[in-house]
Amino acid sequence: MTEADDAAPDAEGRTLWHGRFAGGPAEELLAYTVSLPYDRRLAADDIQGSRAHVRGLVRGGILDGDEAAAVLAALDEVEDELAAGRFAFAASDEDIHTAVERRVTELAGAPGAKLHTGRSRNDQVATDLRLYVKRALVEVAERVLHLQGVLLDRAREAGDAYVPGYTHLQRAQPVLLAHHLLAHGWALARDVDRLLATRARADVSPLGAGALAGSSLPLDPSGTAADLGFAAVFDNSLDAVSDRDFVAEALFDLALLGVHLSRIGEEVVLWSTDEFGFLKLDDAYATGSSMLPQKKNPDIAELARGRSGRLIGHLTAILTTLKGLPLAYNRDLQEDKEPLFDAVDQSALALGALGGLLATSRFEVGAMAAAADTPYAAATDLAELLVEGGTPFREAHAIVGEIVRTALEGHGTMADLVAAHPKLGPDAATLLEPGVSVTRRTTRGGAGPIPVAAQLDRFAERLRLDRERVGGA
Repeated sequence: MTEADDAAPDAEGRTLWHGRFAGGPAEELLAYTVSLPYDRRLAADDIQGSRAHVRGLVRGGILDGDEAAAVLAALDEVEDELAAGRFAFAASDEDIHTAVERRVTELAGAPGAKLHTGRSRNDQVATDLRLYVKRALVEVAERVLHLQGVLLDRAREAGDAYVPGYTHLQRAQPVLLAHHLLAHGWALARDVDRLLATRARADVSPLGAGALAGSSLPLDPSGTAADLGFAAVFDNSLDAVSDRDFVAEALFDLALLGVHLSRIGEEVVLWSTDEFGFLKLDDAYATGSSMLPQKKNPDIAELARGRSGRLIGHLTAILTTLKGLPLAYNRDLQEDKEPLFDAVDQSALALGALGGLLATSRFEVGAMAAAADTPYAAATDLAELLVEGGTPFREAHAIVGEIVRTALEGHGTMADLVAAHPKLGPDAATLLEPGVSVTRRTTRGGAGPIPVAAQLDRFAERLRLDRERVGGA
């Protein structure tokens, strides 16, 4: 977006600041500064902001009713032309703001030339971008909620299926599959919180701040803020046109969302290998190899993992751009839009693709159980059983650790060693039987059947409440 204190040429090749300069801008300058190829997606926001600005000019007595009607009608026509693909962009259209204003002036004549009264592209683009962020973050949040719904559905379907839980990618303790799926669901719930919180902080209108210092004209910033549905109006004009905190926050939110999706992707990659064998991908959500006929590749999961780096890069870019800027507006801020637009697009695509993948995949519960049922996975249960009998935990830990070491050295099976131990015995050995260990997790938020049943209810209620929050945003 090229705010640049109104630098683009009009339909006759004149810039909005042509009066100050004896000659026109160099082609190289225009080629380097143009932003229309990507900022045209703000057209609807720009038109919305312009309508509110026109109504504010009427309230201030700057436009009369006939002039306002002509400009508003022209804005309606521009909106229709853009929607129908009939809008003819001119070579001189540096950005979407210039294109809209040029066409409005062509349609409305002299009243159209008053559209920019009391407004700079500095406060104009800040307004457009905040309108976009408010809308885009809600749309991303809706997609997050859809993915959470898929996870909830699959968790309910999983029933009493269980899978090895890992630390350091080493088998640790068995957990219900539902518990594992909901772990991702709760992380995504925090993403929804962040997206809505960032949206709330972006819900401030900069319109009326002008280039940097406000205006001597009788503008109505509070009225235009209310007209545009903003919750608040700016308090400081310098801050209003230079603030891009909301962009940085949005990019952070999307980057962390991308990290969470990357973690899901990594597990899909692992679980769908022959070595794990926990997950079978539906053909519609997998790809093949151009050379290897037997291959079925988890490309969606790999791209979710890979593109998280792209999102992190966007966040790094905007923070680097902002870190050295003096107040108020600087052309560097043109670099805020492409990273934001791409981050929103990539997040939406990833959420949709992963949602489809997880909804259609088949969990291989037999392979999961076989991997989880190693007797060593019940080691903590044995230690806790000793604790229940009065043995200090560190001593219990050492006893069980020695049994594990002895079994791994080939001096007996785990079950036989436990049954023969004077502090354990045959009853303790039953904890090593398939499917027993996972049932012993009973604490709130734990991985056993009782706490997971309660967790399913809590997650479903959280999802219901978040759907209401996002729907009302």
